[in-house]
Amino acid sequence: MQKQDSSSLQSLKHDYTELVPETMLAAVDSLGYQTSGRILALNSYENRVYRCELETGEILVAKFYRPDRWSDEAINEEHQFALELVDQEIPVVAPILKDGVSLFEHAGYRFAIYPLRGGRWPDLETRDDLNWMGRFIARIHNVGRTSSFQHRQDIDITRMGNNAADFLLGHGFIPDYLVAAYATLVDDVLKEIHAAFDRCGSYESIRLHGDCHRSNVLWTDDGPHFVDLDDCCNGPAIQDLWMLLSGDRQEMTEQLCDLLEGYEEFAILQLNELQLIEALRSLRMMHYAAWLAKRWQDPAFPLAFPWFNTKQYWEQHVLELREQLARLHEPVLVV
Repeated sequence: MQKQDSSSLQSLKHDYTELVPETMLAAVDSLGYQTSGRILALNSYENRVYRCELETGEILVAKFYRPDRWSDEAINEEHQFALELVDQEIPVVAPILKDGVSLFEHAGYRFAIYPLRGGRWPDLETRDDLNWMGRFIARIHNVGRTSSFQHRQDIDITRMGNNAADFLLGHGFIPDYLVAAYATLVDDVLKEIHAAFDRCGSYESIRLHGDCHRSNVLWTDDGPHFVDLDDCCNGPAIQDLWMLLSGDRQEMTEQLCDLLEGYEEFAILQLNELQLIEALRSLRMMHYAAWLAKRWQDPAFPLAFPWFNTKQYWEQHVLELREQLARLHEPVLVV
């Protein structure tokens, strides 16, 4: 992003209220394009992402970053990581550069533009698909190991666990009749998370995709590709593998073996990191609930997540955390 003076920074918006279609189209036009006026919202909640048609018939994707979430430096690190991956011929959709710049500002909103890439969500039900994903993630990690993010977040127990629980309790999201049970349960879960990290011991913290689940992967006849690195962060390599596991213990063991068979064609996973799988799953559950709560004033969230912040949701959340506490006591997966 081009350097801005203090008056420009003060003009940045703090919500999406004024991000109307005319503003979005004008933002894309400001980069020298001519939009046709046809625009379509794509599936995104944290940011606002739109499919924009140009007069030439070409399609671009415009991503408007959530105000006040990331610093310019953090966004530029995301873009730089994507560009590094593309340089290594890894199938990640990177932002389009204009005069060497990838982050822009228009009418107080920061945005980037991307080429449109299609695909389907992967099933990952075959050994070949899991091998392929393992190879893909290993190649991403090899690039991630060459440096560290300086302005983006780390996988961190305090941020994802303690702070998430404190926010929910401090802002009245947990129903009164569940507060005591939730607070006690969270203390127990966090104690087991710390114990898992202690058992793991030291690990290499590398640049990661950070949110590597099936919905963030698109699959074509040429294989998988990622279209978004919005949650890239520093952390253990296992973070980008465990979210692709599902089912019972036997099923997850088989899936992990298939992933690692592909992964270890390009990189080596330190097996002590397997100690972190259920701890990381627990942190994600806590962080996800707090993320929804923090965004609840955004009108898009009650529409997209109508089941959130109901008694039934919080009862189920407590039940899932209890089940997760039991998993934290189980032996680590063996491969």
